[in-house]
Amino acid sequence: MPDAHEKPTLHPEFVKNMVRTFNDSDEHGVHLLFNEWWPHAPDHTIERYLENFRKTPGAEDFLSARFLADPIGLEDLGAMPEGSVGRGYHDFLTRNGLEKNLATNYKLLHDFMARSGQLDRMPEELKYAIIRGFQIHDILHVITGYTPSGLDELSLQAFCLAQLQFPYFGMWMATTTSRMTFLEPDGIVPVMDAISRGWQLGRETRNLQFERWEERFEEPLAEVRVPYGVPPEGLPV
Repeated sequence: MPDAHEKPTLHPEFVKNMVRTFNDSDEHGVHLLFNEWWPHAPDHTIERYLENFRKTPGAEDFLSARFLADPIGLEDLGAMPEGSVGRGYHDFLTRNGLEKNLATNYKLLHDFMARSGQLDRMPEELKYAIIRGFQIHDILHVITGYTPSGLDELSLQAFCLAQLQFPYFGMWMATTTSRMTFLEPDGIVPVMDAISRGWQLGRETRNLQFERWEERFEEPLAEVRVPYGVPPEGLPV
C-alpha cells in the first residue's frame, strides 16, 4: 500500500506501449496494452480494481461459477429461429464480415502470456473476467444494437465501463481521448458524444456483463432486451 501522500505514477516501460497503442491501435491493440499493464501496475490500483469488481452486484455468483461457453458454429447459429438472439448473432457476424471472431480464442493468447509470467500480478478473478468478456463481446453488440463501426464500438466500450469498472474498458477511453486530444482534434465532438451516450445508457441499463447469453440463443431478441432496460429495437445511437 503506497504512502497516503504518494501519487501513483505510470512506469516508463508501460508508457512506451501506451504510445504505440495511441499511435495505432490496429497495430497494437488495447487487448495487448491491457496485458502489458500488469507487470507495472501499482499494487494499490490493482487492489482497488479488484475490490470494486467484487462489490459489483452479481459479481459473486459470476466469479463463483466461472462459466465459459462451449464453441458454437456459424451454421448452428444460422439455424436458430428468425428474430432470436442466436440468429441475430449470426447475422451480426456475417453482415459485418466477423465470422472469424467465432474461431478467435483469446484464452490461448491469455494462457501464452500467463506462462511467460507477464500476468502474474493479475488477480485470478480478473483473468477470468477478461476471457469471458471477450467471449461475449460480439453478443453484447447484438443485445444492445450497437454496430461495429468506430463510434458505435466506442459507445459500447463506454457502456461496458459504466456497468463494470474494469481497466480494459477504461483503456479504450484513454486511447481514444488521447488520440483526439493530441492528434485528431476534429474528433473531439463525435468521440465525446459517443462516449457520453454509451456511458449514460450503461448507467441506466441493467448489467449485461454477467449473463450467460449463449444459453438464451433461441429466445426472441426483442423480448430478451426489455427486462434489462434495452428497447426491443435496441439502444439509440
